[in-house]
Amino acid sequence: MEQLVLENHSTVSEFFLSGLTSNHAVELALFTFFVVIYVLIILGNIFIIFMIAHDQQLHSPMYFLSNLSVIDVCHSSVVMPKMLADFLVDKKSISFAECMAQMFFLHLFACTEIFLLTIMAYDRYIAICNPMRYGTIMSQKMCLQLTAAMCMGGLIHSVALTALTLNLPYCGPSAIDNFFCDVPLVIKLACVNTQVFEMLIVSNSGLISVVCFLVLVTSYVVILVSLRNHLSEGQHKALSTCAAHLTVVTLFLGHCIFIYLRPAKSLAADKVVSVFFTAITPLMNPIIYTFRNEDMQNALRKLFR
Repeated sequence: MEQLVLENHSTVSEFFLSGLTSNHAVELALFTFFVVIYVLIILGNIFIIFMIAHDQQLHSPMYFLSNLSVIDVCHSSVVMPKMLADFLVDKKSISFAECMAQMFFLHLFACTEIFLLTIMAYDRYIAICNPMRYGTIMSQKMCLQLTAAMCMGGLIHSVALTALTLNLPYCGPSAIDNFFCDVPLVIKLACVNTQVFEMLIVSNSGLISVVCFLVLVTSYVVILVSLRNHLSEGQHKALSTCAAHLTVVTLFLGHCIFIYLRPAKSLAADKVVSVFFTAITPLMNPIIYTFRNEDMQNALRKLFR
């Protein structure tokens, strides 16, 4: 009889989020702060997309950066509107369907961004270490193929994790100790032993993050080694840009490694790390990846003139 109940899936119709704090005065202050952050994310990334679409000279070198801006807008929009709304209410609830949808799109855009950051590191490696063949290697056809591959990889990853979570029965409790739904936090609430599922999450999300991070670091190390003995002014700028890229990558992938490469349990640092993942990194990407870029700076000067 117990097995039959478990097979009937969820009896939980909604989950309750703990939010960032229970202090209402602090919540109002955080609401104002994160509204500004969210508006800057939207405006900054839309401005970048507009600039790249407006200037034909940016179409080729900034192709992946425009993709990054689109993903950042989508990624932050999955979590931040709900987080902002919850700052203004006492009961921070989310329906079961909305929770599953939030998890699906969160992992879709996050995993796609991880693959995109890895592709961008490879793109920088070719541009700096093999500039004469850059146009041949990173042709329009290759860029389209890499874009299709990263989107498909993100979709497969997200479908797999969401299906895994949906197939578990939930019969209470229904409290999630964070400000959004995520797989490790939700499967903790299942009515069955989830140890096997936790290992699947580690082998999926955790290993993807670690492997991509190692590929990224390796590509930047190779760039540094190849240029250590002959640095022109342009190469100094390239290395400065690579260092900034690596900073953002460390912040973004650091969250994924911290959250998904350990058993599903709540830690005090989870919320702080999650804020960087959902709000700070999408804000930093336009600044570090784009406004430090010489091609974008030239396009801005031309636009304002």
